[in-house]
Amino acid sequence: MTITELAEKTSSLSHVYQVTPEVYESFQRCSQDMNPLHTDEAFAQAKGFKGCVMYGNILNAFISHFVGMCLPTPHVMIQSQDINFHKPVFLNDEITLEAGIDTVSEAVNIINYKLKFYKTTDTGRQLVAKGHVQIGLLNE
Repeated sequence: MTITELAEKTSSLSHVYQVTPEVYESFQRCSQDMNPLHTDEAFAQAKGFKGCVMYGNILNAFISHFVGMCLPTPHVMIQSQDINFHKPVFLNDEITLEAGIDTVSEAVNIINYKLKFYKTTDTGRQLVAKGHVQIGLLNE
């Protein structure tokens, strides 16, 4: 598969994730981040949130899954990624990651995707984060 073929197949993709207790606890174990904003309901509420705020880097893990498992080839590698957070994410939130192509470079075999993360609420979808991921296509 060429970078152009990959771009044609992945011009617009989305995947739904959920921040389950297992996701939260696994990330907490891995990161060892015990900041009370993420672990103490009373602390988070005193700061104006409805409950513990989920770790923002859980969304980075969703990007890893997206690249490694949702793209139609295993011959890819993340070269860079960034996220800007707009709204907090809470336990059991359903997050939709939407990706669209920003740029393609045949010269260096890369695709830059624009990413948007939405959570489903009672009133519809709410943008919680935006970002980018640059992937390289590896030789097969």
